[in-house]
Formats: sequence, C-alpha cells, structure tokens
Amino acid sequence: MRIPPCIRHIAWLCIVCAMLAKTLAAPASLALPTDNNHLFQGESAQFYMYVNRNFEGKTSRPWKAGTYGFVRNLKRTEDGVIGTRFHEGIDISPVKRDKANRPLDDIRTIDHGVVAYVNNSASNSTYGKYLVIEHGWDSGPLCSLYAHLSEITVKAGQRVNKGQKIGIMGYTGTGLNRERSHLHLELNLLLSTQFDSWHAKHFKGSKNHHGNHNGLNMAGLDIGSFYIAQSQDQTLTIPRFIKSKQVYYKVTIPRNGPLELVTRYPWLAKGDHQVLTPSWEIAFAASGFPVSVAPSKRPVTAPTVSSVRKCLSKHEYHTKEIIRGTGYRATLSEKGKRFIQLITSEHAPAAVVE
Repeated sequence: MRIPPCIRHIAWLCIVCAMLAKTLAAPASLALPTDNNHLFQGESAQFYMYVNRNFEGKTSRPWKAGTYGFVRNLKRTEDGVIGTRFHEGIDISPVKRDKANRPLDDIRTIDHGVVAYVNNSASNSTYGKYLVIEHGWDSGPLCSLYAHLSEITVKAGQRVNKGQKIGIMGYTGTGLNRERSHLHLELNLLLSTQFDSWHAKHFKGSKNHHGNHNGLNMAGLDIGSFYIAQSQDQTLTIPRFIKSKQVYYKVTIPRNGPLELVTRYPWLAKGDHQVLTPSWEIAFAASGFPVSVAPSKRPVTAPTVSSVRKCLSKHEYHTKEIIRGTGYRATLSEKGKRFIQLITSEHAPAAVVE
C-alpha cells in the first residue's frame, strides 16, 4: 500500500522531534591523536606542521598554514592579503623520529567509534594512506579522519576505544616529504549517503575509490579551535560550537521533502520545520560547512544565493570557488551547483536564478 505524502511527512517530523529530544552532546573531551600536546600549552608553532611558502619573492615556513581554514595560497586582493586555498583539517607535527628522520609517532583515535573506512593505497588519494572512524554521538554520526599515515593497524568494521592505536604517522600522499611528516586530522559531517551516484554524474571516467568516505563528501569543522574551546568549557557541544560560527552565504532551494542532511543532523534545523513552505534556506560558513537549515517562504525554481557577506574582492577567493561575484552580488558557480546537488541529493542539473 502506498503511504500518502502527508503521512510520510508527519512520520519524518516525528523522527526528527524524537532525535531533537535527545541531549546534543559531544564526548566529555576529545583525546589528542598523538603525544604532541603543545596545543594546550599555547605552543602552536610546536604543535602545527609548517608549510613551505614563497609569496611575492619572500620565502617562509608559517605554522599557521597547518591550521584549519583559508591559510594557503596567499593572494593580494582588495580585502588585503588573504589565503585562497582552504585546509579542511589540522596538521600535527611529530614528536618522535628515528635516525633517518622518519616519524615514529603512534596515531590514536580521538574517541570511541567504529572504523568506517580504510585506504591502504597511498596512490589512490591526496590523503595517502588514511582511515575514517565514525563516532555515534548524540549530535549525529561525525567522522574523524587520519591521513598521511605510514601504516594502518586497524580494519574496516572494527570497534575502537578512545586513545587506541590505529596507525603510525607518515608522509604518504601528495606533496609531502620526510621533513614535513605529519598527521592530517579532520572531524567531519557526512554530506550525503548517495555520493557514488553524484560522483558518477559529475566525474565521468574517474573512479571513486573511497565510497561515501571520499574527502569531497565530508565537511570539516575547526577541530583545533574545538579542542581549545572544549578545554575551557567542558559542557560545549558540537552543535553549539558550530552555531557560533559566522555565516558567509545562504542558498535557497526548492522544497522537495525533507533533507537527508537534516535527518542525519537534526540540530541543523532552524525555525518551524512543520510549516510547509515552498523552499529551504541553507546557511553556510565560508568553507561550505552547513550551519543551519530553515524553512523559507521565497519561491524558487532552482538553488539561488539569497544572502552573502559583503567583500571587496571576489567571493570565489573566500568560498572555495562555490559562489561568484563581489559585494552583495553573488551566484553559484558550476562547482557550487554541483555542491548543492550533493547535499540536497538533487543530482539533476540546476540553474541559478538571479
């Protein structure tokens, strides 16, 4: 028997309300993944791995380029000197090396979870050898990612405890050498469970080796800042941390039922989702990390940039090329259209409405 759409909608609302009734929490405290604890001692230069930089003829090795955010590929713009390349996680320096300068640091899980994915082929990813652990927190299934490993000591499907060894630090992946060995650590939302079909549509001829745990399908939060913030406030939750972040742009999309992303992370819901409106408005940080989803009364026929933070230089520099324009004028780029299709599971071509 076919269930009427209205009944399906009510059922979905009941699920979301039940999930919202749970305590939205992260673990009491996340463990650091290596013995490097300089982060909590205010010694950032010893915690983060530097990047070799040559900007306007001047060479440097800034540790800030190992932090989260737009910290790489500097460009002089109308907004001053800004980083235009986004770094999704943090790069943690080794504290132990052998006589050949190879890192010896054990890599450990930041919390209890299940090994969701293991990539043992260094050539199949810019991450090199990496693994993903899914944490079934009340705030939804977040994924920690550990990259550039020399060795992985766990298998997919294995349950792991907080602080358990899962690998050894290395320098596998694109653009690394022995001197710059480090652990690249991320803490991510999973954007879609239909990533394979999206990838097949937009990257014809390119094989997706990593299933749903491809880096393109994960949005990283600023885990370095979260470590510090949680050390100062043990009650801090992931939803509260994310909602404190500045919104850079909003995209309004046609409402074709509930969004998978909100079902998985119900704390993203803002406003009354029981009110049937013609569209959803999704708020994003500059990185493309979703901050909230609210019902909207604005009728649209395709994803539309409905709000943007003003800047003097090109928006593409500040948004991973997801939106274009300057000032208060912005539209989705082709990359941006693909991105919105991914998080809304709408894999049909979309056009921007001015």
